[in-house]
Amino acid sequence: MAVETKYVVVRKGEEKMTFANKKDADAWDKMLDMADAFTDWLQQHQPELDEAQAEALGMLLAEQKDAVQHILRTSKLPDAVKEDAVESEEVATAEPVEESASAPEKKVRAVKAA
Repeated sequence: MAVETKYVVVRKGEEKMTFANKKDADAWDKMLDMADAFTDWLQQHQPELDEAQAEALGMLLAEQKDAVQHILRTSKLPDAVKEDAVESEEVATAEPVEESASAPEKKVRAVKAA
Protein backbone atom coordinates (compact mmCIF):
# COMPACT_ATOMS: atom_id res chain seq x y z
CA MET A 1 0.00 0.00 0.00
CA ALA A 2 1.38 3.38 -1.04
CA VAL A 3 0.76 6.59 0.82
CA GLU A 4 0.66 9.79 -1.20
CA THR A 5 0.58 13.32 0.10
CA LYS A 6 -1.39 15.75 -2.03
CA TYR A 7 -1.68 19.49 -1.63
CA VAL A 8 -5.02 20.92 -2.74
CA VAL A 9 -5.56 24.61 -3.47
CA VAL A 10 -9.08 25.54 -2.37
CA ARG A 11 -10.68 28.89 -3.29
CA LYS A 12 -14.13 29.95 -2.08
CA GLY A 13 -14.84 26.38 -0.99
CA GLU A 14 -13.95 24.95 -4.42
CA GLU A 15 -10.94 22.75 -5.17
CA LYS A 16 -8.91 24.44 -7.90
CA MET A 17 -5.80 22.30 -8.35
CA THR A 18 -4.00 19.41 -6.69
CA PHE A 19 -0.22 19.27 -6.42
CA ALA A 20 2.38 16.72 -5.42
CA ASN A 21 4.43 19.22 -3.39
CA LYS A 22 3.79 22.20 -1.15
CA LYS A 23 6.04 24.58 -3.09
CA ASP A 24 3.99 24.22 -6.30
CA ALA A 25 0.71 24.51 -4.38
CA ASP A 26 1.90 27.69 -2.65
CA ALA A 27 3.04 29.18 -5.98
CA TRP A 28 -0.35 28.43 -7.57
CA ASP A 29 -2.17 29.91 -4.56
CA LYS A 30 -0.03 33.05 -4.76
CA MET A 31 -0.81 33.39 -8.48
CA LEU A 32 -4.55 33.07 -7.73
CA ASP A 33 -4.21 35.80 -5.08
CA MET A 34 -2.54 38.01 -7.67
CA ALA A 35 -5.27 37.22 -10.23
CA ASP A 36 -7.93 38.18 -7.67
CA ALA A 37 -6.17 41.47 -6.99
CA PHE A 38 -5.92 42.23 -10.72
CA THR A 39 -9.59 41.30 -11.16
CA ASP A 40 -10.69 43.64 -8.36
CA TRP A 41 -8.51 46.43 -9.75
CA LEU A 42 -9.89 45.97 -13.27
CA GLN A 43 -13.48 46.04 -12.02
CA GLN A 44 -12.80 49.25 -10.09
CA HIS A 45 -11.21 51.02 -13.05
CA GLN A 46 -13.23 49.48 -15.90
CA PRO A 47 -16.76 48.96 -14.53
CA GLU A 48 -18.08 48.18 -18.02
CA LEU A 49 -16.14 44.89 -17.99
CA ASP A 50 -18.30 42.00 -16.93
CA GLU A 51 -17.03 39.75 -14.14
CA ALA A 52 -15.94 36.91 -16.47
CA GLN A 53 -13.88 39.28 -18.62
CA ALA A 54 -12.26 40.87 -15.59
CA GLU A 55 -11.43 37.42 -14.15
CA ALA A 56 -9.96 36.24 -17.48
CA LEU A 57 -7.81 39.37 -17.78
CA GLY A 58 -6.77 39.15 -14.12
CA MET A 59 -5.70 35.53 -14.59
CA LEU A 60 -3.78 36.40 -17.78
CA LEU A 61 -1.92 39.22 -16.04
CA ALA A 62 -1.08 36.97 -13.07
CA GLU A 63 0.08 34.09 -15.29
CA GLN A 64 2.24 36.46 -17.34
CA LYS A 65 3.54 38.52 -14.43
CA ASP A 66 7.17 38.35 -15.58
CA ALA A 67 6.26 39.79 -18.98
CA VAL A 68 4.05 42.44 -17.34
CA GLN A 69 6.87 43.44 -14.97
CA HIS A 70 9.32 43.66 -17.90
CA ILE A 71 6.93 45.87 -19.87
CA LEU A 72 6.36 48.13 -16.85
CA ARG A 73 10.10 48.49 -16.28
CA THR A 74 11.22 48.95 -19.88
CA SER A 75 8.11 49.90 -21.89
CA LYS A 76 9.12 47.16 -24.33
CA LEU A 77 7.99 43.61 -25.00
CA PRO A 78 10.24 40.93 -23.51
CA ASP A 79 12.33 38.98 -26.03
CA ALA A 80 10.39 35.77 -25.38
CA VAL A 81 7.11 37.50 -26.29
CA LYS A 82 8.67 38.93 -29.46
CA GLU A 83 9.94 35.47 -30.44
CA ASP A 84 6.50 33.94 -29.81
CA ALA A 85 4.90 36.61 -32.01
CA VAL A 86 7.39 35.93 -34.81
CA GLU A 87 6.79 32.18 -34.55
CA SER A 88 3.01 32.75 -34.64
CA GLU A 89 3.36 34.83 -37.79
CA GLU A 90 5.53 32.14 -39.39
CA VAL A 91 2.99 29.45 -38.55
CA ALA A 92 0.19 31.60 -39.92
CA THR A 93 2.04 31.94 -43.24
CA ALA A 94 2.59 28.15 -43.35
CA GLU A 95 6.35 28.36 -43.24
CA PRO A 96 8.07 25.53 -41.35
CA VAL A 97 9.42 26.55 -37.96
CA GLU A 98 12.33 24.70 -36.37
CA GLU A 99 12.17 24.32 -32.62
CA SER A 100 15.14 25.55 -30.68
CA ALA A 101 17.05 22.83 -28.87
CA SER A 102 18.09 25.34 -26.22
CA ALA A 103 14.51 26.22 -25.22
CA PRO A 104 13.57 23.91 -22.35
CA GLU A 105 10.01 22.66 -22.14
CA LYS A 106 8.04 23.66 -19.08
CA LYS A 107 6.80 20.69 -17.10
CA VAL A 108 3.50 21.13 -15.36
CA ARG A 109 2.97 18.98 -12.30
CA ALA A 110 -0.53 20.14 -11.52
CA VAL A 111 -3.56 17.89 -11.75
CA LYS A 112 -6.96 19.50 -12.07
CA ALA A 113 -9.15 18.61 -9.14
CA ALA A 114 -12.45 16.87 -9.85
